[in-house]
Amino acid sequence: MKDEVVSRRQWMTNAEFLDLLGATNLTPGPNSTQMALHIGYRRAGRMGLLAAGVSFIAPAAAIVLLCAWAYKKYGGLPQAQAILHGVKPAIIAIVGCAIWGLAGTAVKNRYYAVLGLAALMPALAGVDVVVLLFSAGALAATVFWVWQPRPKSPRGLVWVYGIAAAMIALPDALTRMTRSSGNAPAPYSPLVLLAFFLKVGMTLYGGGYVLIAFLRDGLVHQWHWLTEGQLLDAIAAGQFTPGPLFTSATFVGYLVGGFKGAFIATFAIFLPSFLLIAISGPLVPLLRRSRLAGAFLDGVNVSALALMAAVTVQLGRAALVDGYAIAIALASAALLLRFRINPVWLIGAGAVCGTIIQ
Repeated sequence: MKDEVVSRRQWMTNAEFLDLLGATNLTPGPNSTQMALHIGYRRAGRMGLLAAGVSFIAPAAAIVLLCAWAYKKYGGLPQAQAILHGVKPAIIAIVGCAIWGLAGTAVKNRYYAVLGLAALMPALAGVDVVVLLFSAGALAATVFWVWQPRPKSPRGLVWVYGIAAAMIALPDALTRMTRSSGNAPAPYSPLVLLAFFLKVGMTLYGGGYVLIAFLRDGLVHQWHWLTEGQLLDAIAAGQFTPGPLFTSATFVGYLVGGFKGAFIATFAIFLPSFLLIAISGPLVPLLRRSRLAGAFLDGVNVSALALMAAVTVQLGRAALVDGYAIAIALASAALLLRFRINPVWLIGAGAVCGTIIQ
């Protein structure tokens, strides 16, 4: 995007581009999509925002939808199972290496390392994803406020607590009445699917891979609409196709609700980003100047890493089922860390290995 809009088309300066990049880290949602939306809004207002968003999302969602159709029609065949047997360990390695790479940025000092480890325990225990993220953010902001030089006003901290409480309560209100009781599978409902992906779109911080934690918490544990294996397959589809990883929602929506479900999931997960970019323009410079808001975001990001780590461990049980799968995961991780090759090649290699092994 930088090469296209700054160097080639000269729609904005490098400094303006960096300002937009910083703004994407202050709002929940997919960073790549939000950058496209920011550029469209800066270029041509709300119509530019709409044009940029649809153009960025629609082709990727269409490709993922085609993959979901093929998966549902042919995924049970032995040949497809063999391919997926090799792809899933590669996905585990890709997510694990993403965590390793992000840790260098998110874990800024020993305090954030301790906060991340502390968040890991409730993440493994199954604490609600949204509660964990925003509680960690509020705690980090509180510690920053306590240790900052005097004089200090509690007004900023009150705002942080209010925002955190709202971000926890509002999404929960969307899905509280639709929670499945106990371990019994819940019947599919388009309204529940809409509410769930709206919740994800309006609260997800920390990058695309945190999406895995949200999907596992809601669709695998709460409603039992997906298995662990199907979740990994959905993430694989979002990873090896062009466009944002959030298009995994299209794959999931099709699996649970057909073409209508795919549209609902895609619309709901991206809608909050359109709304946030449209209304947050004047607020972004103020937020970026606030050190307290930065501390809050740092806490959210390090707890998001803990969530990613917990889910990777839990999904690894579904993917690393034999020595061959473990070998594929280790080899994929080694290649990523040593040569930083494109993950798409690893997924393709995993598919070939799975076919040969089976």
